[in-house]
Amino acid sequence: MCGRFGFDIPRQALTEHFGLEARYDVAPRYNIAPTQEAPAVLLHPDSGARVLRSLRWGLVPSWARDAKAGAQLINARSESAADKPAFRAAFKRRRCLVPAAGFYEWKRQEAGKQPWWIRLTGGGPLAFAGLWEHWLDPAAPSPDSSPRDATLYTFTILTCPANPLVAELHDRMPVILDPADYAAWLDPDAERPALEALLAPFPAGRMETWPVSTRVNSPRNDDPSLLDKVAP
Repeated sequence: MCGRFGFDIPRQALTEHFGLEARYDVAPRYNIAPTQEAPAVLLHPDSGARVLRSLRWGLVPSWARDAKAGAQLINARSESAADKPAFRAAFKRRRCLVPAAGFYEWKRQEAGKQPWWIRLTGGGPLAFAGLWEHWLDPAAPSPDSSPRDATLYTFTILTCPANPLVAELHDRMPVILDPADYAAWLDPDAERPALEALLAPFPAGRMETWPVSTRVNSPRNDDPSLLDKVAP
């Protein structure tokens, strides 16, 4: 699964890596937790250009009675997302890239759970395969009279079986897309078989990991020292 991740990508690298037409200033985050806001790359509905939007982590289906559902839908299993009612519409029409510098996973040990930071070898931007959705509170005014701010925009991160590196910590991992596959994942006309072919474990040989402080256990802690290596 993926329950915490970090975003620390300089503006120039963010623009170039994700093919954004505009430049965005996004503050670094080192401990993004469920129900918090995070940047996501999606296609503009009119121009088709890649844009960066702030979405809340935890997908709320458009038909949900309330927004509480999002807290339970931070991840979607890649093997079944296209068929699950909560994710089916988003998988077909609303796919996104979730930029990150890496993610955390916890390893069970005698002394308790030890968090580990996982990233691309040597660092650099990466993208999780994500789905996004929009939800309007049924108690809100009619859509014709409601401002855009009345709509809640949320996302979930797709997961797949862990590669050998991550399997030492957990049996699943977020789907990390190869940059060559970004366009295919965002393509509004992509067919399901082509999309599902992209949802494979990222090569372990292109990733690295190390143990970090248990300070990451609290979402209140959000600073660069969370990434410092500690004794396992």
